[in-house]
Amino acid sequence: MIDSDGYRPNVGIILSNPSGQVFWARRVGQDAWQFPQGGIRHHETPDQAMYRELFEETGLRPEHVEVLGQTQRWLRYRLPKHMVRKNTRPVCIGQKQIWYVLRLTGSEADFKLDTMDKPEFDSWRWVDYWRPMHEVVFFKRSVYEKALRELEPVLFGVE
Repeated sequence: MIDSDGYRPNVGIILSNPSGQVFWARRVGQDAWQFPQGGIRHHETPDQAMYRELFEETGLRPEHVEVLGQTQRWLRYRLPKHMVRKNTRPVCIGQKQIWYVLRLTGSEADFKLDTMDKPEFDSWRWVDYWRPMHEVVFFKRSVYEKALRELEPVLFGVE
């Protein structure tokens, strides 16, 4: 599902532990780390997509997390030109995302990275809140910064 501007609707998930660190995961077979994220299917709301992606990528279920908030609007990033698949219709030039901030209420034993036939991640760790903004692939940095800045007060109770 691509919108008329060429963006694929998507959700992003900032999952925190009670200490305020965030879940940071390595993509299978790559030295690329990111937050859980994924596309919104045509029959789904962003909330439904968030819970589906959370389970598919981490094994966590709604009872393992508390939703603290979400971004107020879509945050967009463009793919680098060499990553745009020009032979597909409609052409996807990037993603627009609603970002969620969640707190883990379950335990680390609830994580299962292999719930799907083709897992997204092969490793994960807890990191400081701002670290992902500096380590994520370059074309996602601005959207990570916007999401982290908007959701920081929700997670930490600061203005």
